[in-house]
Amino acid sequence: MPKETCLIRYFESLGLEVHTGTKARGNQGFFLKNRIDISKNIKPERIAPTLIHEFAHYIHSKLEPDMNKTGGTFLKIFQTENPIIKKELVAVTHFVDKNSLCEKLYTHKKLVQEKIKFYDNEVKKYYPKFQRSKKFKEFNNYIKKSKAKYLLKYDRVKLITGFFNRHYEIYSIDNIENDFTDMPKAFASYIRLHSYQKRQSRISNKINHYKKYYEKPAELFARLVESIYIDKNSTCDIAPVTTGIFYELLNNNYYKELKNVID
Repeated sequence: MPKETCLIRYFESLGLEVHTGTKARGNQGFFLKNRIDISKNIKPERIAPTLIHEFAHYIHSKLEPDMNKTGGTFLKIFQTENPIIKKELVAVTHFVDKNSLCEKLYTHKKLVQEKIKFYDNEVKKYYPKFQRSKKFKEFNNYIKKSKAKYLLKYDRVKLITGFFNRHYEIYSIDNIENDFTDMPKAFASYIRLHSYQKRQSRISNKINHYKKYYEKPAELFARLVESIYIDKNSTCDIAPVTTGIFYELLNNNYYKELKNVID
């Protein structure tokens, strides 16, 4: 019998609902209120690890019923707040889930930072005293009389004028020189600089959001259990202190039915 079938049957014997034909709220898997959803779009080899990951959330919810809201605590999960636990579990998370490294986002952020530096230098060719942290008075005096001011908020805009005979104008930061022929080159560079600064802020917010998610004790614990299933030896090497605590509690039945799954 396939592992996935064995796991599902065991989970159902505990009173859990298991659904494998949903979108799992856009995730590979999802646990809430005695129900586990596994995405119908998941790769076959990811079904068993995801089932175990979500089952770990179920076990954790028995220890901390409000863990979905709070994100859980190391004290309740491991009966200790040893600071090395988080450090080791972050390393385990990076091992078992490469997405947690946010490599694409960091690469994109680096490219954006290079663009910011480039356009900063372009502005300084004409305004050597220009500083990003201070008001650019010359630009501000110019832009308030120009429709280009909308490009400070959006990279592309459509302006609609007239009531009966509507007139459409489309402006883009990619076409500033053609749309605003009277605009000094330094000001066009400043608009693009401003656009890339906004992009950098959005990327940083995304990285912080994912970091906050991946570093919740609830997620770190679930990925520990998932990692033990995938590669126990490597997991123990990466997190010797945490796995030592985990197995001691497991063998003392602290994690309840999780022992049966691990065994």
